[in-house]
Amino acid sequence: MDKTKMAYFKEEDILHIVISDERESDSVELSPNITAELNESGELIGIEILEASSFLRDSILESSQAKILKLKKPYNKSIQRTA
Repeated sequence: MDKTKMAYFKEEDILHIVISDERESDSVELSPNITAELNESGELIGIEILEASSFLRDSILESSQAKILKLKKPYNKSIQRTA
């Protein structure tokens, strides 16, 4: 497979990321609601995310907040007073 494919199942709120079309032979729960799909060699071939909309929202918010705080950090340092 040349490109990664994604499918979103709106009714179930599941995001499925397909890295390879190989047959799934095992899976590993990475965290609650996130499962890695593995082929016979134990290589990652896909990821399934349950409750995908809240996972993506939270991930984007956390990432945005981290970047915003990083941007403000130098500004805060410049106004710190030394006693």
